[in-house]
Amino acid sequence: MAKQARADRLIALLGPVHEAAQVTARRLCRSHADGDDLFQETVLRALDQIGTLRDEARFRGWFYAVMVSVHRARHRRRFWRRLLSLDELTFEPARPADTETWEGAERMAQALATLSLAAREAIVLFELEGFTLEELAAIQNDSIPAVKSRLSRARRRLRDFYEKLDVRAPISLGKERRHGNG
Repeated sequence: MAKQARADRLIALLGPVHEAAQVTARRLCRSHADGDDLFQETVLRALDQIGTLRDEARFRGWFYAVMVSVHRARHRRRFWRRLLSLDELTFEPARPADTETWEGAERMAQALATLSLAAREAIVLFELEGFTLEELAAIQNDSIPAVKSRLSRARRRLRDFYEKLDVRAPISLGKERRHGNG
């Protein structure tokens, strides 16, 4: 497939999920800048691999699987982070007028940062993006029981985080949704 045809196909498929995918990338990372970088790397990798997508109806799950793969590859580069902490250099966007919303987003970012890489991916993709257990298991290349266990542990950790702050969690951290229809 010609480069321009691949790019056109990716642009057409990415359009409906672009904003949600970018938000997800930011949630997976510790800063907006890192999330934007993750999203850009994901788009580039997806462009290279768009020929492997057989069923365009499954683009959303395929794209998020690419994003998780890129996210994990970036995490393996810990050596470079030891030399210079990127967290200290991040640019934070201006606060919105709604301080309560900003503070809630900051708390959510802090809470997600307490989770392991796989647990953060699971919570963001399942609870916030609405993927089913089957889709999440496929994206994380794991079994449904493993994903359920990961979600349960992550919810418990998030509940503990919010309870220590004596603040209500912005998402339901109760029983998990049934797999299948979500």
